[in-house]
Amino acid sequence: MWYDYRYRAYPDQTGVTAEVERHIDIHRQAYNHTRYEYTTLDTDTQNVGTAYQHHKRLPDWKDMWPIFSEVHSKALQKTVKRFYDNLGILSEKKKNGHNVGWLKWKSPREYQSITYSQSGFELNNTSGRTATLWLSKIGDVSIRYHRPLPDNVTIKEVTLKKETTGEWYVTFGLDVEDTALPEKLDVDDLDIEDCVGVDLGIQNYIYTSDGDSMDWLDLSDEYDRLRREQRSLSRKQCGSSNWENQREKVAEIKRRIKRKVEDFQHKLTTWLVRAYDAVFVEDLDVAGMLQSEGNARNKQDAAWRSLIGMLEYKGDLYGTYVEQVHPRGTTKECAECGVETNKPLWVREHSCPSCGFEADRDANASYNVLARGLQELGLGQAEVTPVETATTVDAEDSSSVSASRVVETGSLGD
Repeated sequence: MWYDYRYRAYPDQTGVTAEVERHIDIHRQAYNHTRYEYTTLDTDTQNVGTAYQHHKRLPDWKDMWPIFSEVHSKALQKTVKRFYDNLGILSEKKKNGHNVGWLKWKSPREYQSITYSQSGFELNNTSGRTATLWLSKIGDVSIRYHRPLPDNVTIKEVTLKKETTGEWYVTFGLDVEDTALPEKLDVDDLDIEDCVGVDLGIQNYIYTSDGDSMDWLDLSDEYDRLRREQRSLSRKQCGSSNWENQREKVAEIKRRIKRKVEDFQHKLTTWLVRAYDAVFVEDLDVAGMLQSEGNARNKQDAAWRSLIGMLEYKGDLYGTYVEQVHPRGTTKECAECGVETNKPLWVREHSCPSCGFEADRDANASYNVLARGLQELGLGQAEVTPVETATTVDAEDSSSVSASRVVETGSLGD
C-alpha cells in the first residue's frame, strides 16, 4: 500500500535554498525539453513516446548540456516521467469525452518541485522534533519532524516543493507492506449492525444510515476575507512588488481554507473507519456535477472526491471495508419498496406514495446506499425500520453534529 507523509521543510536553515531553487529550475528545463522532443522527434526511431524510451536520451543530454549532469540522475528520470504522467492524464480525460488542449510550457512560477525516486536521499537525526533530509547534490534540508514515520515502511520517493505562499514542504512516498496492515474481517463474518451507508448531501455534509449527521464546515469568514484580498490584488499592477506581496496574502488564505477542509475530512473519515467494519458511500461523478447547473460552488467546497479517497486508504489502514455504490436514484428510490418518487431539492422529506414509508430525505438515501453496499459484498439487503416523518434536526433517532464540534480525530463530539 502506498501513502504519503508531509512535513514542513526549512532549506534556509542549512543554507541550501538557492541551490534547491537552482536544481528545480534545471528540472524545469528538462521537463520543457522533454515536451519539445516529444513534439518534434520521430517516435519510432529516436527513443521518444514513453518515459522508459526517453530515459535513453538522457546521456546525450548530459553530453550536449553539462548542466543536466549537475542534478541527480534518478531525479532527472523522474522529471521525464512526470511529463509522460501528465500526458497520460490528459489522454484519459480526452478519452472520457472532455475537451482538452495540450500540455503547456512550464514557466519558473509554474514549476516549483523536485522528486527523488528510489535513491539520492537519506533521512537522518529523527530522534527529536526536527530531522535532517540529505538530498544528493544539494545537501542537508532541515524538516519539522512532527510525527515519526510508521514502522515497516520503505521510503520510495521524496518530493521537495515550494508552495505559492513561499513555504517549503517535503512529502515522503511510503510503501507499506501488506503484512503490516490489519486484516479485514471475512465478508461472511460481517455484522450488518456494524455496517453503515453514508449519504453525501447539500443540507448536511453527510448523513449515515444510523441516523448521525454532520453539518457543513463554516468557512464564510474565510471566504469573505478571500474576496476582499482578491479585490485588492486586482487593483495592483501585475508583477510589481506590491502585487507579489498581495498575491502571497491571497495564497495564505486559500491555504488556510484548504487545511481546514482537509483537517475536517481527516477527522470525519477516521471516525467512520474506526466505528464501523464496512462503510458504503456513493460513487459520485463530481467533475460532471460541477458542470451541471445549480449549487456548483457548494459541490466544489464539499470536496467529496477527496473525502472518498481518504475513506478508501484509511479503510486499508484500519481494516475496514470501503465500497462505492452507484449513486443513481438513491434519493428518489424508496428504501422500503423501491418505488421511485421525483422530488425537488427543497423537499427534505421522503414520503412514498406506494407503501407509505416516511423518512427524512437524506436518511432514505443513506438506507439505499447501505442496501446497495451490502449487495456489493453479497450480504443481501438491510432491513429498514420505518420512522416518523422528521427533519434532520428533530428526528428522535438522529443526531446532528456541528462541524465545529469535531475537536478530536475520530470523534464526533459529545
